[in-house]
Amino acid sequence: MKTKTLKKNKVNVVTLGCSKNIFDSEVMMAQLKGNKFEVEHESQQDDAEIVIINTCGFIDNAKEESIDTIVRYAEAKKEGLVSKVYVTGCLSERYKEDLEKEIPEVDAFFGTRELPKLLKTLKADYKHELVGERLLTTPTHYAYFKIAEGCDRPCSFCAIPLMRGKHVSTPIEDLVASAKKLAAGGVKEIMLIAQDLTYYGLDIYKKRALADLIDQLADVEGIDWIRLHYAFPNGFPMDVLDVMNKRDNVAKYLDIPLQHGSTKMLKAMRRGITREKTESLIADIRAKVPGIAIRTTLISGYPGETEEDFQEMYEWVERTGFDRLGIFTYSHEENTHAYNFEDNVPENVKRERADQIMDLQSGISHELNQKKIGQTFKVLFDKIEGDYYIGRTEFDSPDVDNEVLVKKEQGYIRLGDFTSIKITSADHYDLYGEIVD
Repeated sequence: MKTKTLKKNKVNVVTLGCSKNIFDSEVMMAQLKGNKFEVEHESQQDDAEIVIINTCGFIDNAKEESIDTIVRYAEAKKEGLVSKVYVTGCLSERYKEDLEKEIPEVDAFFGTRELPKLLKTLKADYKHELVGERLLTTPTHYAYFKIAEGCDRPCSFCAIPLMRGKHVSTPIEDLVASAKKLAAGGVKEIMLIAQDLTYYGLDIYKKRALADLIDQLADVEGIDWIRLHYAFPNGFPMDVLDVMNKRDNVAKYLDIPLQHGSTKMLKAMRRGITREKTESLIADIRAKVPGIAIRTTLISGYPGETEEDFQEMYEWVERTGFDRLGIFTYSHEENTHAYNFEDNVPENVKRERADQIMDLQSGISHELNQKKIGQTFKVLFDKIEGDYYIGRTEFDSPDVDNEVLVKKEQGYIRLGDFTSIKITSADHYDLYGEIVD
């Protein structure tokens, strides 16, 4: 029995997982709005007739969060708080049959490339004239910008190709048109995302075309920062760095997930690169773009990882001094190559090793931040928290990297604006500053 009145044709879209899912939800929301639905993202009102959950199926923790969210809305449907529940995204792509059996309250499950089918279920049309349109869920001054779908890499631990399929690049002209629309709407920063940025163009242009794409995006008036996420190290196109040096609006920032610092582990992971080649690549990147901030992601506890392998990674992180770093504990994923091996590193050891790396990185970050005291940076301000304006330098991406905090009593700062800030103090992950007149 219904306990409250639901708004007919109102859809609440709930997004879980990575920035690629955020992008997909924004595209879906634009299509829904174009079909006269009232659309909200992660509404707190719980008055929508329809809920669409865009799930993540990457690792155990993400899968659990997705399942918990589906169950929450399945229960809400039973209580009459929701009329229809639909599930899409990576978890749905990967485990559709199991989910249909386990959670029958869900009205339908859809894969990662089934937006037209989802819309049809809602008696809506997939409007081709809306291709490239999005309803942003981020602050209006920045946007995630997906340049390709899927992945052709054979990494042993990764289930993404199972959920997202083969690599498909979006043509340059389409991406430039999308960037112009975003800029016209006030977006100043775009973060290029794909499962593998550096593979961009190989399928449609028969060459690595990331540098060409960035160069053309840099011409879009109003885009002040272009940021690069998720570059693959093997076969890294060095001409990208030439564009970074040439174009002022390409941030000196590179997110390049390296996964491990042991050649033995990299070989087991099927990464196609050694630690020695990785070190040489990082040195070349830093030599070519002085001052570049490099972010990486690692995995602890891959099957067969010994204490010696871990120590090799630890010493490599210490030597390399990454500007930004995150680490996952290994998740044993069905139908991946690594699933053939015994998941033989205990969970507590995986966690301890990850904690050791993050403790090391905390010290590295603190040391690097101390060197910024007294310097002045161009800062883009994203939000207000308590007594502080919170912003970022070109060396930091939202949600995952360092932040710049300026006390509100310093003066007025409009969110979404760039302001010159002199750094007055710093701790492990935050910089504190004052407005430069």
